[in-house]
Amino acid sequence: MPYIPQSNRDRLDPHIAKLAEEINGAAKEAGDEKAFAGLLNYACTRIALKTIPEKRYWAVALVSGVFKNIGDEFYRRFAAPYEDEQIKKNGDVY
Repeated sequence: MPYIPQSNRDRLDPHIAKLAEEINGAAKEAGDEKAFAGLLNYACTRIALKTIPEKRYWAVALVSGVFKNIGDEFYRRFAAPYEDEQIKKNGDVY
């Protein structure tokens, strides 16, 4: 999780909320509950392309690492607790 200063969160969060609202709206219009995935991918890719300082190996590696960390942290903080809940509810496989 990127523990950034509150002032940066305050600056970015309204824009993030608006973007999320637009993604959710477009997904709903598509009539497919999974449509948000492609829209989210598009938005994240466009943000990366708009913020990458230059097209160089180090910048590509840095952004790729950020995306990897995002996936890992999302799984650790959001998905793993969900899986733990499901194990309690349904029993463990092992």
